[in-house]
Amino acid sequence: MTKTAEWRPLTKTAAHPVPAPPPVGGRRRRRLLDQARAYAFLLGGLVCFALFSWYPAIRAVVIAFQKYTPGSPPQWVGTANFTRVLHDPEFSAAWRNTLYFTLLALLIGFAIPFALALVLNELRHAKAFFRVMVYLPVMIPPVVSALLWKWFYDPGAGLANEALRFLHLPTSNWSNGTDTALISLVIVATWANMGGTVLIYLAALQSIPGELYEAAELDGAGLLQRIRHVTVPQTRFVILMLMLLQIIATMQVFTEPFVITGGGPENATVTVLYLIYKYAFLYNDFGGACALSVMLLVLLGAFSAVYLRLTGSEGDA
Repeated sequence: MTKTAEWRPLTKTAAHPVPAPPPVGGRRRRRLLDQARAYAFLLGGLVCFALFSWYPAIRAVVIAFQKYTPGSPPQWVGTANFTRVLHDPEFSAAWRNTLYFTLLALLIGFAIPFALALVLNELRHAKAFFRVMVYLPVMIPPVVSALLWKWFYDPGAGLANEALRFLHLPTSNWSNGTDTALISLVIVATWANMGGTVLIYLAALQSIPGELYEAAELDGAGLLQRIRHVTVPQTRFVILMLMLLQIIATMQVFTEPFVITGGGPENATVTVLYLIYKYAFLYNDFGGACALSVMLLVLLGAFSAVYLRLTGSEGDA
């Protein structure tokens, strides 16, 4: 008769000791080393931001209260730069053109990308091709796009007027006319920048559950009713965010008036950012340029605060 082996609980032998937990001081030291290593990787980016973004911004706020001319010591003048800028006849024209440009960009640059996203979302073939074609203008350098459209708008042999002549329609002065110059620049800006907006709208549309559209179709809803009662409510947050970002971006328009019209004709396309350029590099008045920049900074900061508040509340929800 054999004896059965006596059961004994498994224990760690001396050859395999149970590791002792690290001391509290060691864990804190390791955490600090990990944080120091992470900040070391971020150091290059932080230095670049400090030198090329934060320092110029702070310096511009200081110069806004100084009489600053290169080669001479700055003099503190208080709010004199703001007063002089506010009484400049070009000041009201620049703000009026900028706000009008922003309004037109919202009406045109909001509706067209949303409509294109709806069309691309319904395509069944060649989706990738059309997405690339829509996004292609974004990949063209802004100055190149502006020069292309400047030739396109040429009142003589420009492609726009040639197309109108071919269709037996009256020609236009486009960017050379005081009544048509600003809307011509809005068309350029919309064409050059709508690719990214279309793709964002398209991603939002594809995230809508298909069951909602099926339920709407069963209730007899047509295309426009489905867009109104399903598409728009489901994408309202994305629409609002893009509208705020578009306001912030269009109020800083510079490339199109600088390259295509030079602020003309008769200051019809002078924007706030273009006026800042004129103060600094044409009038050699850096104090006035910085004062105008601070005004624009305050306005855009308000829109940015609204954007951050809405995105933060959406993230908390």
